[in-house]
Amino acid sequence: MRIFLPFDFNLNLPVFLRRAGYAEFNDPNTGKTSYTKRFTRDFYPRFHIYAESTDGQTFLNLHLDQKKASYKGYSAHNAEYDGAVVEREGARLSGLVKNEMDNQSQSVKPVAEEKKSFWQKIFKQD
Repeated sequence: MRIFLPFDFNLNLPVFLRRAGYAEFNDPNTGKTSYTKRFTRDFYPRFHIYAESTDGQTFLNLHLDQKKASYKGYSAHNAEYDGAVVEREGARLSGLVKNEMDNQSQSVKPVAEEKKSFWQKIFKQD
């Protein structure tokens, strides 16, 4: 499942994913960085996210890893890219992205007013 991030999404992606409950995972076999969120203390099942970019558009590639690869030397594993559980997590992440975008739009700082001296404040000179 792909979750597209808006072009003006200013939050650092690792920070955003940590706030969403994901931990950084550096794959020793491929050297790629991804993010995982476990259901329990066990390593599997877990949500797994890769951040990807195409044509300047960044998106999160979300799937659910059910178990480890069955055969030695193969990276194929039992993963779900759609389904109710993945859709629910995708909706949660999309909501967090929207919430972050709303927060960014509200945090626009007002233009600073020109400082007035003590006497200008007392006599209300403009």
